[in-house]
Amino acid sequence: MDKRIIFATGNEHKMEEIRMILDDIGIPVYSMKEAGIDIDIVEDGTTFEENAMIKAKAISELLPHDVILADDSGLEIDYLDKAPGIYSARYAGVDTSYDIKNQMLLDQLEHVPDEQRTARFVCAIAAVFPDGTAETVRGTIEGIIGHEIIGDNGFGYDPIFYVPEYGCTTAQMEPEKKNELSHRGNALRAMREIMKKKYTRRDTP
Repeated sequence: MDKRIIFATGNEHKMEEIRMILDDIGIPVYSMKEAGIDIDIVEDGTTFEENAMIKAKAISELLPHDVILADDSGLEIDYLDKAPGIYSARYAGVDTSYDIKNQMLLDQLEHVPDEQRTARFVCAIAAVFPDGTAETVRGTIEGIIGHEIIGDNGFGYDPIFYVPEYGCTTAQMEPEKKNELSHRGNALRAMREIMKKKYTRRDTP
């Protein structure tokens, strides 16, 4: 049976990265929009994994014969008790620009020394398969919160997320390097390994 992978996003930049990393599985990847799905899903989980699975299961009910992938990601700042965390996209309001969100976080960390500014980007990816099984994986990238908004290559919180080993924010990295290191890239590669094992078995449905 022909299979499709449906990823629960309408973000084309995200889809480019997803297709690049999942290319060698040999199953075509479509966005939720391309699959004709337009639904509002209430993400009321308490972890990234729970929210990703809520989305994947909701779409799987509509497309039970497809492989459904969904992600939930955000920024954890240790000094702020891992805030904004699962509320990263909604921090200070869904419609608030990230310039404002980033500056608010910088203001909260004013005078906090670098050793206490540790942070990470987290991405959880959930998969629901046509046989009813489900999997979740997590990817992270560690860094610190910088002292200014800098860089034009990224989006969201990238301009304040500084990676000491590379001496720059993730918004200053070239896209290829960012994909190689990113939380989403790490999670996608982990999910790719699960899917490659699953779809090279003879008992695959």
